[in-house]
Amino acid sequence: MDAKERLELIKLPPTEEIITEKELIELLEENTRIVAYDGFEPSGKMHLGSCVLRAIKLNDFLKANIDFILYIGDWFAFLNKKFNGDLELIRKAGKYFVEGWKAAGVDVEKIKIVWASELTKDPEYWEMVMKISNLVTIKRVLRAVAIAGREESEVKNPSLILYPLMQATDVFMLNGKKGVDICQLGMDQRKVNMLAREIAPMLNRKKPIAIHHHLLAGLVGKERMGKFDENEEINRQINVKMSKSKPETAIFIHDSEEEIKQKINKAYCPLEEENNPILEIAKYIIFRKFESFEVKRKKEYGGNLEFQNYEELRNAYLSKKLHPLDLKNAVAEYVNIIIEPIRKHFEKNEKIREEYLQIIVG
Repeated sequence: MDAKERLELIKLPPTEEIITEKELIELLEENTRIVAYDGFEPSGKMHLGSCVLRAIKLNDFLKANIDFILYIGDWFAFLNKKFNGDLELIRKAGKYFVEGWKAAGVDVEKIKIVWASELTKDPEYWEMVMKISNLVTIKRVLRAVAIAGREESEVKNPSLILYPLMQATDVFMLNGKKGVDICQLGMDQRKVNMLAREIAPMLNRKKPIAIHHHLLAGLVGKERMGKFDENEEINRQINVKMSKSKPETAIFIHDSEEEIKQKINKAYCPLEEENNPILEIAKYIIFRKFESFEVKRKKEYGGNLEFQNYEELRNAYLSKKLHPLDLKNAVAEYVNIIIEPIRKHFEKNEKIREEYLQIIVG
């Protein structure tokens, strides 16, 4: 596989931004070992975004012959007061996340899994934290608290100041202290990746390439717009993203077929508006899992429609050739096909289900 083919895999949806593509091309053309990472704060049930969309992107990187580190941020979840700071539950949630990606088709044997609680045992880790803290201002750190799902005004404890300092440190301390070549994270993590790029030369370290993927929209559509980012589009994505903390916005990997149908039927999906969660599921999930997308309709309503790509579907919807209800019914059917083997993975194995029952029902 040449550099161009690898680049095309990396650029596939949901990838939305590469900083910079020129640097990435140069890295791929060197044909040396490349290490990327994605970090997760384990904090509850997995949904389409945290499980399926992430698995799709992880597999793109594996196909592109990129060594991948999954970084389980148990200490970050603790700093962010998830599970009321219960580290035992947080770590159980971390193991559950790995099980979820496995069920979604990720070969976890090909991925290196690193826990924050293990990485931070190294005294050099904290030396790097202190070095970074000397290079940045409080204002710059506060701008990055969006990575913890917080606005600047919500910062009441020093833990949320420590959070971005530690995440920037991870970039330089993962991969045997060599640091990673690529930070592959969601658009909501952009600020800390840019921080790492800014301070890398001051630390005599290489700048990490930042690759950011789209945040899958939640089902309820527009909500109160908090101020997480100066960029209007990034701020919109953060505000409306699918979230386990807002169950009404999410399709969970444990939802039954009937629950999936009910949630999608109630979802925000205005005619002629592209920024809606149902079209997003089609674009970022369905068209990545299937070669085509069929909408079943009665003959009196025009009969079945088949779309070969997202652009065809988008154009049909925006031109009113496809009714929202027909779109919803088809998306629900495909989502259930995707979710069913993941759901069964947890249901059929009693040992696995018992181990994660507290997380699944929580």
